[in-house]
Amino acid sequence: MDLEVLQESLSKALLITSRFVSARAQLPVLSNILLKTDKTKLMLSATNLETSASISLGAKIKEEGELTIPAKNLSEIISNLSAGSIHLSSEKESLKITGAGFNGKVSGMNGLDFPKVPQTIKKDESIDLSKTEFLNSLPQVSFAASQDEGRPVLTGILFILSKKSLSLVATDGFRLSKKTIILEKSDKEIKTDIPKNILLEVTREGGESENILLEVKEKEKQVVFGLGNLILSSRVLEGIYPDFEKIIPKSSSIKVRVDKEEILRAVKLASVFARDSANIVKIKIMKDSIKLSAESSQVGNQETVIDAKVEGEPIEILFNYKFLEDFLRSVVGEEILMEFNNAASPGVFTDPKDPNYLHLIMPVKIQS
Repeated sequence: MDLEVLQESLSKALLITSRFVSARAQLPVLSNILLKTDKTKLMLSATNLETSASISLGAKIKEEGELTIPAKNLSEIISNLSAGSIHLSSEKESLKITGAGFNGKVSGMNGLDFPKVPQTIKKDESIDLSKTEFLNSLPQVSFAASQDEGRPVLTGILFILSKKSLSLVATDGFRLSKKTIILEKSDKEIKTDIPKNILLEVTREGGESENILLEVKEKEKQVVFGLGNLILSSRVLEGIYPDFEKIIPKSSSIKVRVDKEEILRAVKLASVFARDSANIVKIKIMKDSIKLSAESSQVGNQETVIDAKVEGEPIEILFNYKFLEDFLRSVVGEEILMEFNNAASPGVFTDPKDPNYLHLIMPVKIQS
């Protein structure tokens, strides 16, 4: 391997791929980054066997080859070199690095020992997603995914692909978010549960790409995202995702429209008192207003009344204030719609200007 590449490009590529290196690698090669030439490009790949990243950058290739180098060593060297062209060449299982006033040699391992990871994405087998809409949709559901590793299937986001839409669903058993993205075309119908960590990387790096491609490899139980010259992949989560549709109420007897900022302010005020009482905030729905209250044996008590458009009978219902706050922070519109049937059934929260976004919160039940 013999090539020239810009320090700025290589340093940025190493910054991305280093995040996918195994922190506690059982196999030494998993602590390395694979450098592989491809005609006029240099490809960098890293994996922890669960997720992987491959990024290509323009280079002047004099001799083809591949080699793996410890990620930490390579990243620290390249990031501290001066900007401009640097020369990389392999000598057996070592990489010689030459830059402005610098000469060094780093020991590595044979590239043939590196696991195979996706380095391209098949456009004819992938779905072209609207970058803006997809990246805006992920945060609207990801906060509702479970943190409990005891139920791994709930720690991811369920992707439901149909011929006209892609629905993203997340739940932790106490709340549920569902966001639907309308597609121009798709000839696939797939359900797959994708880990949050790879979606976090898509959100982080997707903004620089022109579009986002999604390929689901059902046989390999793998999902691949194409973000321009960056390819991210992950194993999907295995297991049966709960039948969430049956818990979403088909109708409601009580409907409340309220200003988003006003209720968010009221929830924040209630949180000061609710933190010492199991995070419980009471919502009392009245004729043309709602009252949020919370009390604590240590802090005291409070109530905030805000105007609302109410349809239906008065009701009192208890919620975890954190769940309300998370939803309110995810809403883009200025108003929210809350729908209820009774104090024991889930509340459905929506943005009237976004019919494709739904959030459900289970009420808190207190035994008398």
